Amino acid sequence: MRIVVAEDLYLLRDGMVRLIEAYGHEVVATATTGPETLDALLKWRPDVAVVDIRMPPTQSDEGLRAALAARRELPGLPVLILSQYVEQLYARELLADGAGGIGYFLKESVFDADQFVDALERVAGGGTAMDPAVVAKLLSSGPSNRRLEGLTEREHSVLGLMAEGLSNQAIGRRLFLSESAIGKYTTSMFGKLGITDDDDSNRRVLAVLTYLNNP
Repeated sequence: MRIVVAEDLYLLRDGMVRLIEAYGHEVVATATTGPETLDALLKWRPDVAVVDIRMPPTQSDEGLRAALAARRELPGLPVLILSQYVEQLYARELLADGAGGIGYFLKESVFDADQFVDALERVAGGGTAMDPAVVAKLLSSGPSNRRLEGLTEREHSVLGLMAEGLSNQAIGRRLFLSESAIGKYTTSMFGKLGITDDDDSNRRVLAVLTYLNNP
């Protein structure tokens, strides 16, 4: 994969570059400010970008604004937000276009290299990779969704884990259920949410976006 890394802290930025390259991927550009991030994303059109939220010049939300601006110019541009903070408004804006290819992890929640690279690859493939803390924040702040109210408690649990990017097999291990049982729950869930796309991967993304946008 061709990757842009936008992070103003040298040690963290350099560490991510080395890690990504160790897994056989290419870092085509790095950025340390919001404007540099936008320029790099538009110039290189990477397979996926890793973007911090708070970057110079004001250390507020420059990185996230750059990611949003880039996705407006390049719809569906895959972005993995890696931050110390949950910015609910902008996270919803990232999800709102319905294109997928979105990840949002808190830095403190990334425990190993495999987890990080797996999230990058899922996002690059158009999927989602959401930190459980981010999912909880989004759901606690959103209005009710009548379609979601039709889901059972177990279906809610499956959908929440799906939002984190887990496969049916991984969800089954987490919930102590068979993979076939998870498949039945997801099929029922897609029906209740009115998601009829034939592509199972796309249906998963649409279900997650419905869940997290909570319109």
